[in-house]
Amino acid sequence: MKLSIPAGRYVVAVSGGVDSMVLLDLLAKQPDLQLTIAHFDHGIREDSLEDKRLVQQMAHHHGLSFVYNRGELGAGASEANARKARYDFLQAVRQAAKAQAIITAHHQDDMLETAVINMLRGTGSRGLSSLKSQGDMVRPLLLYSKQQIRTYAGTHGLIWHEDSTNQDEKYLRNYVRRNILNKFSDVQRQQLLIHLNTARELNYELETLLVNQLHIQPALHKLDRQWFIHLPHAVAREVMASWLRRQDVSYNTKMLERLLVAAKTYQPRKRADISNGLVMEVSQRYLALTRPDR
Repeated sequence: MKLSIPAGRYVVAVSGGVDSMVLLDLLAKQPDLQLTIAHFDHGIREDSLEDKRLVQQMAHHHGLSFVYNRGELGAGASEANARKARYDFLQAVRQAAKAQAIITAHHQDDMLETAVINMLRGTGSRGLSSLKSQGDMVRPLLLYSKQQIRTYAGTHGLIWHEDSTNQDEKYLRNYVRRNILNKFSDVQRQQLLIHLNTARELNYELETLLVNQLHIQPALHKLDRQWFIHLPHAVAREVMASWLRRQDVSYNTKMLERLLVAAKTYQPRKRADISNGLVMEVSQRYLALTRPDR
């Protein structure tokens, strides 16, 4: 296994599981990288302190900086809350370390699981290619399967801890892994990977077209309402999503559908709430994102 990471300063997310311990071992062998090892304890498992000790020991073994924090999420924490707490911590470490990016140990199996989960949630075409390296998030293990990672760990005598919550099927990801992807043959798995790669290419082309269309709109925060109304529903949804992304607005499927209905049916001078004081104002000619209270 080889990783291609440009020289620079990075924060490496290491949980203590086999994936991140392999990532740490591979990165530590590259002399042109300045690494800060970041470990976040969600406060979900009673034995999680052992993970922290292992990661800290290996960071010191490689002569690398180690940063740790613990959340108190509790055993009933949702996947979404755990993910947000973890990434908030990683971004804070990145800013403090003045690092150019965060490196995570997501691998090929994670990418497949995420695609299946997003299909179940109805997140649309972008959900099929959502797990990738982008911006300040680098995921160099996406080319490798879980089996390849385990083989590397065994061959190189690495030590890791198994997370007991990975067996709990109340978490959707675990259910998908154990009951869907584990049933795939090698041929079916390869077919799914091919479809995801095709989806990624199509999404890139689609996003380029959407951005071009948004550039010819009346303003960055405005859409021509009559043009928008006449778009097919699926196309309008993609346009709305791209418009919100350009404004750094977080959204979900339910919000998108609500805004689509508002954009096409509201009487002029009505508003649709979005979040944090942001609204979409509907007029005869335009849709506009504004903050009326400012």
